Amino acid sequence: MAENVFENALIQLGKVADLIKLDKTYLEILSKPERAVYVNFPVKMDNGKIRMFQGFRMQYNSARGPYKGGIRFHQEVSDYEVKALSFWMAMKCAVVNIPLGGGKGGVIVDPKKLSKKELENLSRSYVRAIFDCIGPNKDIPAPDVNTTPEIMAWMSDEFKRLKVKSKKVKATSKKLKIADNEWLPTFTGKPIKKGGSQGRTEATALGGYFVLCEAIKKSKIKNQKSKITVAVQGVGNVGYNIAKILASDERFCVVAVSDSRSGVYNKDGIDLEKVMQQKEKTGSVSGLTDTKKITNSELLELDVDVLVPAAIENQITNDNANRIKANIILEMANGPTTPDADKILYKKKKVVIPDILANAGGVTVSYFEWLQNMDSKYWSLEEVNTKLAKTMKKSFADVWKEASKYKVDLRMGADALAVERIIKKIKK
Repeated sequence: MAENVFENALIQLGKVADLIKLDKTYLEILSKPERAVYVNFPVKMDNGKIRMFQGFRMQYNSARGPYKGGIRFHQEVSDYEVKALSFWMAMKCAVVNIPLGGGKGGVIVDPKKLSKKELENLSRSYVRAIFDCIGPNKDIPAPDVNTTPEIMAWMSDEFKRLKVKSKKVKATSKKLKIADNEWLPTFTGKPIKKGGSQGRTEATALGGYFVLCEAIKKSKIKNQKSKITVAVQGVGNVGYNIAKILASDERFCVVAVSDSRSGVYNKDGIDLEKVMQQKEKTGSVSGLTDTKKITNSELLELDVDVLVPAAIENQITNDNANRIKANIILEMANGPTTPDADKILYKKKKVVIPDILANAGGVTVSYFEWLQNMDSKYWSLEEVNTKLAKTMKKSFADVWKEASKYKVDLRMGADALAVERIIKKIKK
C-alpha cells in the first residue's frame, strides 16, 4: 500500500485525543490491539499436496463486548491492514452503540486461484488455527473481502465440529448434546438456512442509504429540484447494492460506476441490471452499452452531488482531494480518505460521512444475527430493516451533535463519540 493504513488510523486517534483531552494512559490503551494472533496452517490441495498459508486475527478492544469483525481472503492482506480494520471495527461498533468490540481477520491468498474444494479446505483449516480464540462470547467473525455466506457456513460448521470434539474429550457420557447458542452465534453473515439473518446481504448498503438521506436533509443540495447525481466507485456487494438502492429512489440518479479495471459514465443514468449482466459476462463493467468509458481516477473527480467510494483504502488523497467536486462523500469502503485529504475536503466544505458510520449497517445487522442466534428467535426482513433504520438514523444524529459540539467535521465527531463510549466502559 502507498500508505500504512494503521498509521493513518493512529494519526486520526491522536487528533481525537487532543480534541477531547484524552489522558495519555487511555490513548496508549487504544493505540494497540489487546491481542494479535498470527497463524500458519496447512491446506490440502486438489493435487493431494499440502500447501502452507499465513493468516491473522487481530482482537483490538473488548471493552464494550466480544470482538467483532470480518475475515478477508486476499493476496495483499497484511497484519497492518488487519490491525487498522480491527481498530475501525471497535470504533464502528461504538458509534452505532452496539455492545461489541473490534476484531478482524485475514488470510494471504488469492481465492480466485483456488478450486471450490480448496477454498473450503482453506476456510476450515483457518478456523482450526484460530479455534481457541473465537466463540459466541469471545470473538464473532463475519464476511469481508472475498468471503461469502457460503464460506461463513463452512467456518460455522467447522467450529461446531471442533466444539463437539472438545466436549467429547471432557464428557463422561457417550450421549453428547451441544446447544445451538454454544456455536451458531460464533459466525455471522451466514446463509439464512444456516442461521443467518434476513437483510444481512444488503445491510451495509442500506445502512449507508439511511445515513446519506439524513445528511442530505442537512446539506445545501437538499432543496434542489433536479435529481441528486451519484457516482459509485466499486461495484462489489456493497457498491452494487447501494447503487441499486439509490437508483430505485426517484430522488437519485446513478451516473457512474466502476470496478477495479475501469468505470462507465452516462449523464442520464446507468442501468444497474445491465451492469451486473456485463460483469457476469465479461468480468468488468467496461464496454457497457450507452456509456462512456472512464478511469477510476476520473470517476472520483466527476461533477456529481454524491461520491460513494466503495472499493479499497486510500482512494482520496492529498493528490486528488482538491479536484473532488461532490458535495457529499459517503465512505462505504474502509479508510478510502487519507488524513491529508480530509483537511482539504473540510476546507472546501465537503460533507464526508465517515466509514465508521457510513458502512456500519453491516455490523449492526451482524449484531442482530448474533442476538437471534443467541435467543433462537428469528426476525422478519421488515423487522430487521426497521431496527436498522432506527439505529443508523440515531447514530447519524449522535455524530452530527458531537461534531457540532466540538465544531469539527463528521469524522472527528464520529471518532470522538466512539472513543468517549469506549473509554467510559474501560473506566468501569
